[in-house]
Amino acid sequence: MIAEIRSGVNRPPAGYRHKENQLCYNSADMRRPGGRTAALAAAVCALASISADPRRAGAAVPAQTEAGAHGTAKAAAGTAKDALARLEKTLAGLNSFQADFDQTSYLASRGRPLRDKGRLFVQKPDMMRWEYDGAEPKTYVYKAGLFLQYIPEDNQLIRQRLPEEQSPSDIRGLLTGKARLVDGFDAEDSPFPGGPPGAVQLKLTPRDESETQYLLLEIDPADWMVRRVVRFDGAGNKTEYALSRFKANPRLPADAFEIKIPPGCEIIDDPGPQKK
Repeated sequence: MIAEIRSGVNRPPAGYRHKENQLCYNSADMRRPGGRTAALAAAVCALASISADPRRAGAAVPAQTEAGAHGTAKAAAGTAKDALARLEKTLAGLNSFQADFDQTSYLASRGRPLRDKGRLFVQKPDMMRWEYDGAEPKTYVYKAGLFLQYIPEDNQLIRQRLPEEQSPSDIRGLLTGKARLVDGFDAEDSPFPGGPPGAVQLKLTPRDESETQYLLLEIDPADWMVRRVVRFDGAGNKTEYALSRFKANPRLPADAFEIKIPPGCEIIDDPGPQKK
């Protein structure tokens, strides 16, 4: 998710710490350009790998080949552009949502994938919270143009102001419904492995210059909500997000988009992407 949100940053702010000559899965490497930050995709979103089946656990699924299952979904969805328009309408019609996510990052410079999981909260018009679980918990919050990163292991809060014009083309725009998907992407029907029977699968290629080479989307035709996003960038990295336990329009608490930091936490202000 962070690769899309922090698009345009080419150096870390003063105060970042990382171990030299070590390519590893840690919070410092996550903030280093070309390291884990480049592989995180929001967001949302922007907003890749849905390893969990979005349908009920234990539900019976009829035996069907992958090509046959996707063909059924394609016929029901109409053209790829029609399917994308229905997804855009669904996202635009939500006031809020929450979901669990599984994230898998494939770095071109690393042989093994990096895996994360956690919870995502979105509130219109422009607030998002990503809570990562695991050995190195971390929290990312975006609200009103301000992007916050809190990593307890480093006891640091990084604050970055993001330009509003960046939002429609990144994962924030996708998940908050601001992105003009039909206008901003060329869509084509594109089956890819791992989807459940009946899923609608699309390939989206940005029409404007972007760090994203293309996206693969998997959509559940039962509610026309995205269940999987796979992002490919020009450096050969791939990030997959899987969304499950989706809840539409929950009443989120007022402090859902605040980060509580302990006494003594170092606060770093990053000027963010600079206009050329």
